[in-house]
Amino acid sequence: MVELTINGTARQLPSAAHTTLLAALRADGLTGCKEGCAEGECGACAVLVARADGEGTRWESVNACLALLPALNGAEVVTSEGLGTPGALHPAQEELAVRGGSQCGYCTPGFVVSLAAEYLRPERTPGGHGEANGFDMHSLSGNLCRCTGYRPIVDAARALRTPQAGDPLAARRAQPTPPARATRLDAPDGTFHRPATLADALALLAAHPDARVLAGGTDWGVDVNLRRARAGVTVAVDALPELRAFEVGGDMIRLGAGLTLSDLERRLGDRVPLLREWFPQFASRLIRNSATLGGNLGTASPIGDSPPVLLALDAELELVGPGGVRAVPLSDYFTGYRQTVRAPGELIQAVRIPTPLAPVTAFHKIAKRRFDDISSVAVGYALRLEGGVVTQARIGLGGVAATPLRAYDTEAALEGQPWTADTARRAARILGATGTPLSDHRASAAYRAAMLEQSLLKFHWATRAEVTA
Repeated sequence: MVELTINGTARQLPSAAHTTLLAALRADGLTGCKEGCAEGECGACAVLVARADGEGTRWESVNACLALLPALNGAEVVTSEGLGTPGALHPAQEELAVRGGSQCGYCTPGFVVSLAAEYLRPERTPGGHGEANGFDMHSLSGNLCRCTGYRPIVDAARALRTPQAGDPLAARRAQPTPPARATRLDAPDGTFHRPATLADALALLAAHPDARVLAGGTDWGVDVNLRRARAGVTVAVDALPELRAFEVGGDMIRLGAGLTLSDLERRLGDRVPLLREWFPQFASRLIRNSATLGGNLGTASPIGDSPPVLLALDAELELVGPGGVRAVPLSDYFTGYRQTVRAPGELIQAVRIPTPLAPVTAFHKIAKRRFDDISSVAVGYALRLEGGVVTQARIGLGGVAATPLRAYDTEAALEGQPWTADTARRAARILGATGTPLSDHRASAAYRAAMLEQSLLKFHWATRAEVTA
């Protein structure tokens, strides 16, 4: 059994090792939570989860279809049914209703939850940002509607004010969040562990070298749902303090591999402009509320969005295992398709970014949709200029080979050269020939090569003023 507080009531729910939160909620009669895509793209399954925020609590929206129920043992969850009642609608429900934001209603509960999460976001300041009324519309980027159209939903978002006195969810933010519980669940489909300490986690990985390491679950959850994948042993590491570090100082920024991308985005603010540009382009808010850097790098996908950015930032990884901690430059981490230098029993503990940062940066993501899509090609840039001359160039690439790449030849062609259109054109031809792009359903090899070339030309055009700055 897994213990949850659901809509303010403590519950015990039966669970297997791979039971999703969505399946458990629906089996418990909370059918407002829908399954639309089972891969975190539509948001019909969105729920609120209480997350620690300093000494208090932050309500964040997540995809219940991707969250494994045992990973939430001891957590607090609010579904669309827990937001309001027919006689006393939550402001998000009321605004969506009066502005005509629902037709078939299938997607509506998920929209209501995402609206409520943004309504409860402590940093939101109604009255700002013009017509948006301080509402971050990206908070809805993971919710799809197939019949109503988005204008009345946006109107509902713009109409939301601040929580009123007596709002129970707003008041709950001042109270601490229960700590994650150490958990072991044995079931016919596998064993689920949430170890209490890093030492316990490493011991489990040593004993079970084929164990599935789980952080946010946004990648593994898709395999569980769509491919019926199962792991004999699952080890959840997202709550380990050693993987949740955040340090800024000296000559380094150190980011814990277990922190969610939304958490990193808030904590970093404007400290790393390249990451600030990248965060909104990584999936949706629903996904970023669960996904981690450690998970994105651990999958070693050639189209993961974080490697190109981190390669451009000269990042290195801290790998922790039975032999202690070792540092590996990210440029040396990937060894083949979904293969890395990470040894059996090792975890990604943190990402280190050296400072001072290169001042001229950009992230280009070429995809079929502007937001919430998988990259066809991704490029991260970081340049240093002195007197109009490129003194250092770092370029990270994704989607053009079996692994993420550093564009070493293009970097060499730029360094020591004036940052001019002629230099950019020469370097762009080299960049366009980098890697071994394939043709697939997302893009042809020729298109990917052309996009690399055009990306560098665009980067120069956008930053040419830096030469005289």
